[in-house]
Amino acid sequence: MPTPHATLGVGVIVRDSAGRILLGLHHGGTWELPGGKLDPGESVTAAAVRELREETGLRTHERDVTVFAMLHDETGGLTRVSMAAVVTVYDGVPVAAEPELIREWRWAPVDELPSPLFVPSAQILTAWRPGLDIDHPPAHRLPVAGGHGLRATPA
Repeated sequence: MPTPHATLGVGVIVRDSAGRILLGLHHGGTWELPGGKLDPGESVTAAAVRELREETGLRTHERDVTVFAMLHDETGGLTRVSMAAVVTVYDGVPVAAEPELIREWRWAPVDELPSPLFVPSAQILTAWRPGLDIDHPPAHRLPVAGGHGLRATPA
């Protein structure tokens, strides 16, 4: 089997009615957005909905996921592609649904983000709000227009 050269994931900025964002404290010590890798054949928005539910217990619909950018960088010889999404409509209260990975979820004001941030989460947050003072390795950014769905169509 060939060695993979790239990985595709999605990071979800979840905003509450006060404008705060949801961040999880990973057991490794970094704060991160909900998200993860896409399953084979899964759309970006479907992955965002699934990851949000699996990690936080929050429920949303694909129509409420807005994908706004594609970021890519390199880590350990692997091209990492991160799709950046925002959700403001959801049901539930965040819980550490995967306690082996995330210790807790916390709402943070955008101007008072905890640190250190997981690199892809930091990259997504600064793509969303370029004025944020967050230090992170650079990533290439491509804006996504009309990013609802982003479903692959068969070639």
